[in-house]
Amino acid sequence: MPPVTTALIVANVAIFLLQSVLPGLIIPFALWPLAAAQAGQGVGFLPWQLVTYAFLHGSLLHLGFNMFALYMFGSPVEQVFGTRRYVLYYFVCVLSAAATQLVFAAVTGGIYPTIGASGGIFGLLLAYAKFFPHNRIMLLFPPIPMSARVFVFGYAALELFLGVTGTEEGVAHFAHLGGMIGGYLLLRAWGTGRPRRR
Repeated sequence: MPPVTTALIVANVAIFLLQSVLPGLIIPFALWPLAAAQAGQGVGFLPWQLVTYAFLHGSLLHLGFNMFALYMFGSPVEQVFGTRRYVLYYFVCVLSAAATQLVFAAVTGGIYPTIGASGGIFGLLLAYAKFFPHNRIMLLFPPIPMSARVFVFGYAALELFLGVTGTEEGVAHFAHLGGMIGGYLLLRAWGTGRPRRR
């Protein structure tokens, strides 16, 4: 695996193990809505949460799914971008996912913390669809092969539907879409071709 993807996986696994020893770690480092402090929930929003939330996970399944996706899609995208651009791209997606979630929470009045690397990973999915649009992806449920482009845009449409309808409660669907939006805007800023490696 390329170095940044490896480092991200190691960091996420290490922090998950640390969570098992210090379960209270989630409270100050999860992403809390701006109104959480006024509502007397958690510690309220703190600036570092815009990044730290992406290294926390709620269960082994949550961690495993995200790290598998990071390995599958992050590795080829890192090889396209090179180290520095890949780091920038990933964290722009993490930040845009956090910002989208904060806006959504402010609009809906939801007071609950957000954790997980999914915002960054959804940005990687978008980049993968851009640079490897015809690669075949096999779904697990149901086991249907499809192109990366169809898979990613179908997944985005599903996330939008689930977010708007409020189904699958407890999943930050709009944060996932926010990660894609941040990735899209950065790819647009970099131009239509493959970015120069840095």
